Amino acid sequence: MLLQNDRLLKAIKKEKLDRTPVWIMRQAGRYLPEYRKTRSQAGSFMHLCQTPELACEVTLQPIRRYNLDAAIIFSDILTIPHAMGLGLQFIEGQGPIFTQPLRDAAAIKNLQLPTLDQLSYVYQAIHLVQRELNGRVPLIGFCGSPWTLALYMLEGKAAHGFPKALAMCQSQPALFHHLLHLLADAIVLHLKGQIDAGVQVVMLFDSWAGLAKNAQVYESLSLFYIKAVIEQIKTYNELKQKAVPIILFAKGGGGWLHALGASGCDVLGLDWEVSLSEARKWVGEQVSLQGNLNPAHLLGSEQNIRLAVKELLADYGSGSGHIFNLGHGITPDVPPENVQILIDSVHEYSRAHHR
Repeated sequence: MLLQNDRLLKAIKKEKLDRTPVWIMRQAGRYLPEYRKTRSQAGSFMHLCQTPELACEVTLQPIRRYNLDAAIIFSDILTIPHAMGLGLQFIEGQGPIFTQPLRDAAAIKNLQLPTLDQLSYVYQAIHLVQRELNGRVPLIGFCGSPWTLALYMLEGKAAHGFPKALAMCQSQPALFHHLLHLLADAIVLHLKGQIDAGVQVVMLFDSWAGLAKNAQVYESLSLFYIKAVIEQIKTYNELKQKAVPIILFAKGGGGWLHALGASGCDVLGLDWEVSLSEARKWVGEQVSLQGNLNPAHLLGSEQNIRLAVKELLADYGSGSGHIFNLGHGITPDVPPENVQILIDSVHEYSRAHHR
């Protein structure tokens, strides 16, 4: 498919650009009134995710409203454990909850890889979105990392410190690694399915990278399996004669930037606690960088938003290799007009860095 806007792909390859590309994590979400209307009509978050026509609609909503440089398929990182039988539900005010969390060795050993049929609603949505986009911007597919998925599956929900999950990690390390290995295989399966369906970029969300105590723990429990996923996706790209780059976002991973940059990913996504200029020094020319404005800036005044954008672009400096994004997902309380200010500011201020 010939892309009308390929700034994202050019930034990943560090090719010459007229301006810095911009997209926003969770850009299809509750801050948009059109999303809230569709979500209400769907009846539940899971129905919204699992109905390709509805997932397509909400994927496209921010693209219709804003001049963004990428779309990201509307789905959830926990669709894989749901397909593995854990019973995912989204409870208002509580977030994702599994009705059948992993509580013992038998439950973990009985887990089976999901099938492509069980996740086919994601691939169907990708087909629909690509038909509607018709090359307007690239489409990003995604999965959670093995470490992040394992924490949710063992805890049963998001919890401060994930005590149940980490207790099993410490008391039964071989069993924990068995789960991580299985999840890595499931993630590869799902990413391949998304690539075959037509995404031009894939992204791994290691949302709980910062829960690891140090770089050594992180490398053995998370990065080892992320590298395995990346290697298999790159091999699959070669087999299929494709060039689908991989973005790795490791929230809280600022303490091991060099290791993340050497993971094999094409783009390293950063949270807002990391300086872009410092990250650029650490990773050198190995990868491009994505990020990393604090989402809280979007609750400020127009002047403050514009200043924050200007400062962040200056922090990265001149040249290609930067994708403007937030340091985490946009929050539901952000006024949509402030997102427009953000995008307009990136368009205006970034041109000076690409002369």
